[in-house]
Amino acid sequence: MARKVMLITGGGRGIGAATALLAARRGHDLVLTYLSDTARAEATRAACEAAGARVVLAKGDAAKEADIVAAFDAATRTFGRLDVVVNNAGITGGKRLLADTTEAEWRAVFDPNVIGLALSCREAVRRMSTKRGGQGGTIVNVSSRASELGSGGEWVHYAASKGAVDTLTVGLAREVALEGIRVNAVNPGLIATELHANSGQPDRIERLSPGVPMGRAGTAEEVAEAILFLASDAASYITAACLPVGGGR
Repeated sequence: MARKVMLITGGGRGIGAATALLAARRGHDLVLTYLSDTARAEATRAACEAAGARVVLAKGDAAKEADIVAAFDAATRTFGRLDVVVNNAGITGGKRLLADTTEAEWRAVFDPNVIGLALSCREAVRRMSTKRGGQGGTIVNVSSRASELGSGGEWVHYAASKGAVDTLTVGLAREVALEGIRVNAVNPGLIATELHANSGQPDRIERLSPGVPMGRAGTAEEVAEAILFLASDAASYITAACLPVGGGR
């Protein structure tokens, strides 16, 4: 039986890399996009290949249409099919009060998190839709619990972008439900990745973990399990869902 093909944006590290490795172990070949950290992307590719996957790396900007299209073209050119798209790439932006943000900061967050993600969904639908000659497939968007919590005092701009992702997920799922495509999102809460340090808050995990009902941060691997579930046939009657992965927070 042919291995399914999964494209993961931002697949070189963090949740993207954990998802890639789990997918490789479960029989997927992979296209992994990354922005600039070639060493991390190559390390992820090596781990996935050791798990049995064929892997294509596609360097590019998740906010640029040409780079997004090029990654999808690489998937179909190399593997001749595309079964799953995981839209993981995105940024938080720095910690800011809304009153202190600039237009440039809003655009820097919304360009990859919303517009780039929407364009990735567009490319997935164009290739997967049974009404357009495709064989169907699944899309999993990586959103955030911030979409509901709001992230006041930290990054309202990021939370707002993830609210847009949730809305896009539900709307698109209903739009393509009769075209063989399921669209869902995972909404991670406090997850132990480098995101926190990159946003200027290296102590954020320790500071916020006591406020999580389960008493700890989650791991990238736990989010990956949720993504692989939504992408699998075990979730065949699930679409338009935004699944919290936040330890009760």
